[in-house]
Amino acid sequence: MLRRRGLWIVLCVVVAGAAAFGFSKHETKKYTATASLSFSTSSLSQQIAGLSVNSGSLASQQASDLELVRLGDMAAKTAELLGHGLTEGNVASSLSVAGQGESSVVDVSAVAASPALAAAIANTYTNQFVKEQQNTNRQYFKSALALVNKQLAGLSRQQKIGGDGVELEDRAQTLGLLAELNYGNVQVAQEALPPTSPSSPKTSRNTALGLFLGLIIGLGLVFVLERLDRRIRKPEDLEAIYRLPMLGVVPESDALARSGRERGNQQTGLSLVDDAEVFSLIRAHLRFFNIDRDLRTIIVASAAPGDGKTTIARHLAEAAARLGSRVLLLEVDLRNPTLNQQLDIQRSPGLADVLIGAVPVNEATQSVELEAPPGEAAHGRTFDVLAAGSPLPPNPAELLESNAMNTTLERAKSYYDLVVIDTPPLTAVSDAFSLLTKVDGVVIVGWVGRSRRDAAEQLHQVLASSGAPLLGVIANGSKSGTPTVYPSPKSDNTPPTPTTTNGASPPSHHLTPTTKA
Repeated sequence: MLRRRGLWIVLCVVVAGAAAFGFSKHETKKYTATASLSFSTSSLSQQIAGLSVNSGSLASQQASDLELVRLGDMAAKTAELLGHGLTEGNVASSLSVAGQGESSVVDVSAVAASPALAAAIANTYTNQFVKEQQNTNRQYFKSALALVNKQLAGLSRQQKIGGDGVELEDRAQTLGLLAELNYGNVQVAQEALPPTSPSSPKTSRNTALGLFLGLIIGLGLVFVLERLDRRIRKPEDLEAIYRLPMLGVVPESDALARSGRERGNQQTGLSLVDDAEVFSLIRAHLRFFNIDRDLRTIIVASAAPGDGKTTIARHLAEAAARLGSRVLLLEVDLRNPTLNQQLDIQRSPGLADVLIGAVPVNEATQSVELEAPPGEAAHGRTFDVLAAGSPLPPNPAELLESNAMNTTLERAKSYYDLVVIDTPPLTAVSDAFSLLTKVDGVVIVGWVGRSRRDAAEQLHQVLASSGAPLLGVIANGSKSGTPTVYPSPKSDNTPPTPTTTNGASPPSHHLTPTTKA
């Protein structure tokens, strides 16, 4: 599946990666600068003020510090101090606050279009936060000092020189000193420096993510296409659908489809020896059926147009003629005949003229000379062709089911060693169904990568109940490889005559020609 549709995967990967790369290159560069705040975990201020100490966990204290940094009007003050057209919303959207693990350090990061502006926002925000905390602490210490002084004023002279009075005096002195020193529980641990490289876009990362996303999309697309694609993909699929043996696999070749007109003076022979050998092997496979039946008439059929059945029938007839058999290629496709174009012969008179009694069979039959294999002299062998004829009849199904057609088949069978019949597509029209039980064998042709599975399954259901003598299937247009070329015997060496174990020559296996009726 990946080999068949690998191009789709590559295309999706390239497009997605290129899109991510292009988007990253055209996106505005952003710079990130980070300043750090360090919070004191000491409860000195609470102890001095005489308050109870809050002994919360470090995690809860860090959460409280983070929330403290985010709250307030620091964004508005930062925008006012920096200017540059900044607003409170701009500053707030550019900032992010996060803790460093489980420590008391909080990072304040600012994102801006320039490195200097990003550093200025982060530093201004943190500095203003520290000053705000110092002011808050100062007010806290002054309030605590006022409270302590009020308590001292309420003591008698004797109490003031006592233990409680001395403790209050010490606390008042400490609070006054802290109020003057601007003591705070937070300070700037590290100022932000202008970054040297942009934090976004990250072109390499985005491109890698685009490539990965393209791969996922490509694989998904391939699975969807495979799910929706109903074409036959392998020769084994034909065997499984029709439940018939494989007679041969014909490779995709321009030489096979080339017509006689395109080859000029070269008539019907194949230009490549290995292509011709494919049909010789198919013909050899068919000869095995002669063991239990007299295989004289063979229908070459297909489920739908475009499967190459006419080309297969033509070259199968050639292969039999090369072995010395008398062969008739009979075209019964009276709706869309093509043999006259492929073989460069006359279209009329033909089978239609014979069936209506206009001409006898011998006058409608044309002889086609075989092309000699490369490197060999012409041997003058031929095979006969009975084309569909012209003009095409309006009732092809009735003609093929008539007694005249039965008589034509019987005469051809009595004279020729092999009659190869080219039919119209069996799922497209029903013209040739009457012939399926009148022949000795039926061969089904399917084009690998083109034939649709539903059409093949439909034909299988029809053939299974028709009683037709099914022989096997031929896979056409295979791209899995070409036939293995085995060296031919040299022309100057005469092969020895094979003998049996007792020295006698073996009997001939060629069909014995019958006399012409």
